[in-house]
Amino acid sequence: MEALLPFINNLQDVLVKSGLPVALDFPQIAVVGAQSVGKSSVLESIVGRDFLPRGTGIVTRRPLVLQLQNTPGTREWGQFGHLGNQQFENFDLIRQEIEKDTDRVCGKNKGVNMQAITLKIFSPHVIDLTLIDLPGLTKVPVGDQPADIESQIRNLVMRYIQRKNCLILAVTAANTDLANSDALRIARDVDPQGERTIGVITKIDIMDEGTDALEMLEGKMYPLKHGYIGVVCRSQKDIQAKRTIRQAVDKEMDFLSKHPAYRTIYPRCGTKYLATTLNRVLVNHIRETLPEFKSKIVKLLTSAEQELQGYGDPIGKSNQGASLLHLFSTFARNFADAIDGKLTGDVSSDGLTGGARIHYIFHDIFGAEVKQFDACRGLTDNEIRQAIRNATGPRASLFVPEAAFEIIVKKQIAQLEEPALRCVDQVNEELQRVIMQSELPEMQRFVNMREKVFEVVRSILKNCLGPTNQMIANLIQIELAYINTNHPDFIGGSRAIAEARDHPPVPTGQIPPPPQPPVVPNRATSPPAENEGGGGAMNMSALLNGFSIFGKKAEGVVDVPRRHAVSDPNDGVEFTARQGMMSMPAVIMPNPVPTERERCEMKIIKSLIYSYFNIVKKNIMDAVPKTIMYFMVNTAKENLHRELVKHLYREEMYPVLLQEHDDIGVRRKRCHEMIQVLRKALEMLNSLRDQSDQFCPSGRVT
Repeated sequence: MEALLPFINNLQDVLVKSGLPVALDFPQIAVVGAQSVGKSSVLESIVGRDFLPRGTGIVTRRPLVLQLQNTPGTREWGQFGHLGNQQFENFDLIRQEIEKDTDRVCGKNKGVNMQAITLKIFSPHVIDLTLIDLPGLTKVPVGDQPADIESQIRNLVMRYIQRKNCLILAVTAANTDLANSDALRIARDVDPQGERTIGVITKIDIMDEGTDALEMLEGKMYPLKHGYIGVVCRSQKDIQAKRTIRQAVDKEMDFLSKHPAYRTIYPRCGTKYLATTLNRVLVNHIRETLPEFKSKIVKLLTSAEQELQGYGDPIGKSNQGASLLHLFSTFARNFADAIDGKLTGDVSSDGLTGGARIHYIFHDIFGAEVKQFDACRGLTDNEIRQAIRNATGPRASLFVPEAAFEIIVKKQIAQLEEPALRCVDQVNEELQRVIMQSELPEMQRFVNMREKVFEVVRSILKNCLGPTNQMIANLIQIELAYINTNHPDFIGGSRAIAEARDHPPVPTGQIPPPPQPPVVPNRATSPPAENEGGGGAMNMSALLNGFSIFGKKAEGVVDVPRRHAVSDPNDGVEFTARQGMMSMPAVIMPNPVPTERERCEMKIIKSLIYSYFNIVKKNIMDAVPKTIMYFMVNTAKENLHRELVKHLYREEMYPVLLQEHDDIGVRRKRCHEMIQVLRKALEMLNSLRDQSDQFCPSGRVT
């Protein structure tokens, strides 16, 4: 484990250069601080060379990923990630390239950009370390800076430091109140316990006379897990005097060792100690995060291999037919399994799928709607009275006419066709959804085949839709063709009369109770009724207490004269000039107030309608799902593979069907490259695992 940090840096370089969208949270240190607190001076002191742009306002406008690598010998040079292997031994040229590339990406309006600059510095005077220099925090836009410069910079900084694997180097000037430190404030937002924050106190040599930063450095004001380190920045006078950074580092140690407040802690201060501490903390942090880092690489590798498997290998001309047959068979099997509940490869947590949704349509939507369908929906008492009167013709009725019952009940039965056809449409839509669920990964690869397969399946469903709808219509017509009043569950005329006798009609003027469904007595225990459930006229020989539904008056009962309501603007009272007789109105309606006899007749008819309609509802609720399953669902399952082969398995269509999407080849190549990179990274991590306990930092600051 001789080069843990270089390994992480090389791995990051490989991923960046590959241009692959690999999201790995690399262990790193981000340098955070307000403008002019000495961030750049600290970084240059660690490197030992002048190479960062200087000036007023925002100088660092892009993240600078600074990778330091200790090398043997005396040669020092730098390399930019965007320039390949081009080497810069002149550090003034490095500064110029940073300024040039910053202006190229950000423009010259002092705006910031999240695209990072990667700079590697190789030197015998550095320690293996990776730092990210971020733009300095600011509050007020100055000059031509954008008005929202504060939020731009904050968002950029937060993008880095909110990652759990990122250590935060919070830089604060000694002549600033620590409670007002911008660096510590933003670090506290993402690291409230201070567990991954390292404090740096700069400019401890220019504090007011009689003051020092000892309490800050000892962490008494705001403690951090890794503590604080004090450094002395190179002054403008030193820069003008051409004093080198190494000379400034020697001067820094001389100041710390002789200062009365710092000489007791000076071994834990200064640039050299800062670099060594950062190396130690970063290496330990990498060690701690290696298992999680490795786990993330394994997950990415598994995902990439699955993606590559989905793209498949280019199909040779000799294998095109066999490949198509295999795809057709797999798709047809997936379609059938999704309906039968056997497609368990992708168990969805979003709810019911496939055949379970069809079951829901049958019983929870269609079944519930039919159950709640009222037998007298849309039927008024006047319509029942009109049907009874019309069914008697010119004769006075002796019995409740069966024709009136049939006319009314057929009208109500016909209303069940609409929910039944709606059920067919819902199942058809659900089968369209099952098509999408059955899609194979290869179908994303072969776009033409995907469209053709879907076209064939939709054609099958469309061809099934017509016969299914016709059969549903036939079911309703079957029910309308013969009203079976001999059905064992039908209440029959005698029981309807008995029910009317037990619950006599409410006199005119009173509010009738809500209609109750008819009670069907047990035929095994009830005595036989005369002409029970018989066809023809309903025998009314059984007298109701006090009245009869025969045309003759029962004893003690006074007939109420029948009157007819005349639909005429002048109340229908018109007499001819010669005879003085009332003229015949165009429309004749029953009297608005029904007679007692009519109320009794309506009650009997309603009882019969409720009883027979319940029988029909049970028939329809049972027959409609069976019809849909036979004519649509099962037919589609059984014919799918045969129809795919019939329409698409043609040699002249092979090249068209197996033509890959334009970018599949590019994505396959890119995915293959990603797998190679991730496998290499995994091998390197495995080789490091066995040596982690023997690792010691390479290189020294001299």
